[in-house]
Amino acid sequence: MSSKSDEVFIGAIDQGTSSTRFLIFNVKGQIVASHQCEYENHYAKAGWVEKSPTEILESIDTAIAGTCRRFNSLGYDASQIKGVGITNQRETPVAFDIETGEALTNAIIWNDVRTKPLVRQLIDEAGSATRFASINGLPITTYFSAVKMRWMLENVPEVQAARERGTLRFGTIDTWLIYKMTGNYVTDVTNASRTMLMDIKTFKWSQECMEFFGVRESELPEIRSSAEVYGKIQDGRLEGIPIGGCLGDQQAAMVGQSCFDAGEAKNTYGTGCFMLFNTGEKPIFSKNGLLTTVGYQLGPDATPKYALEGSIAVAGSAIQWLRDKIGLIVSPAEMGFLSDTVDDNGGVYFVTAFSGLFAPYWRDDARGCIVGLTQYATRGHIARATLESVCYQTRAILEAMRKDSGTELRRLRVDGGLTNSDQTMQIQADILDIEVVRPEMRETTALGAALAAGLAVGVWKSEGELRQVAQSNVTAFWSHITEEKRTEMLKGWDKAVERSLDWA
Repeated sequence: MSSKSDEVFIGAIDQGTSSTRFLIFNVKGQIVASHQCEYENHYAKAGWVEKSPTEILESIDTAIAGTCRRFNSLGYDASQIKGVGITNQRETPVAFDIETGEALTNAIIWNDVRTKPLVRQLIDEAGSATRFASINGLPITTYFSAVKMRWMLENVPEVQAARERGTLRFGTIDTWLIYKMTGNYVTDVTNASRTMLMDIKTFKWSQECMEFFGVRESELPEIRSSAEVYGKIQDGRLEGIPIGGCLGDQQAAMVGQSCFDAGEAKNTYGTGCFMLFNTGEKPIFSKNGLLTTVGYQLGPDATPKYALEGSIAVAGSAIQWLRDKIGLIVSPAEMGFLSDTVDDNGGVYFVTAFSGLFAPYWRDDARGCIVGLTQYATRGHIARATLESVCYQTRAILEAMRKDSGTELRRLRVDGGLTNSDQTMQIQADILDIEVVRPEMRETTALGAALAAGLAVGVWKSEGELRQVAQSNVTAFWSHITEEKRTEMLKGWDKAVERSLDWA
């Protein structure tokens, strides 16, 4: 009989938009210990969202310390952790000085829209928002890293000075963390594919894209696969443990949901909402407003897989807004109770376009609006309309994926905080009219990073083994409404979207 000291574990750093977590998984993919460190981003001006890279690092240290204390209290030791994976908010760039190792300015968070005037200028210069889509899979928008890097180069004196010295380095959050923890300057293919600077066919930085956005190759990290050892942690509670997995958060959830076959799709409901559809070994370039991205590459010699992606800027953050800014609720749990007090939305629709509308609309002139209010409307109707908003936008993405791929999706795998609500998942099934499948293991983003790291250090030996981890118990939701009712609801949503446009 094996003892506790014989067991092995894999750690996962999950660095998100509003919190950082460190989780420790056993070989069955079960969470043994975890700790979360919530934080607030900075909103210096309307549309600006930023965060100190140093504070992000501090949140990592806090999360690791909390988890390790719990892990130790269970009778385990950090030496039993064989590798650590990183999953992170994507598109958020950090500018730092390679000589001092210090950040030069705040990280510009992915949903920041300060670059809107710059985006319009760049589109004019390019002649089209999709000028480089055949290279990098992405349109020119405020969303992606290259535009934010260009803004830093034009507006931050410290960044300009570092460039003159030749010490400027850019990186997404994964790069910043790996650099500060191991000393190595790298990124993985999934994060690189979200910068607008990587050629998604060659997996190298594109000279054409770099020249257009004004970023130099010497200022960018080495691109590596999603599952290999990038270096060992240099100090702290995890000193000596290799970092062996790295994926952007949505790609990590794709791995954690075992979406390894072409035609499989997952939707993650977090701060934002992100659907990825596995298109296999060849990229499909969307004609319907979706993004073409790298799904994952599980090893230096592994075949990369591609995905179509649709992103919703505001999902769980709309609930935070109702709580923190409007005072409609005291805690997120109230959303379910409130929406349960009504049978439907009462004609109320909430388009949560606080930063514009992402795929497949791509309208940065949209703004949030609540329409259809009458004296009949209650807090319950607004709560339900908030939950429905995410589900309607998910359907719009799904329709675009169907058109691009020519495939009828029959099942949607779901994860993320909002999936804890049975009611929200039932609404989603009603609006989609397909099976919605929720795994018992909800932490699929962190699990995906852990699986990649475990594969890199030999805890798991193959993709086949990864498929078996944490995929046993699921809950399925099916539509309970008529086609007539669904059509009526969708017409109301389309009208609400029209009302949200041309505000900025």
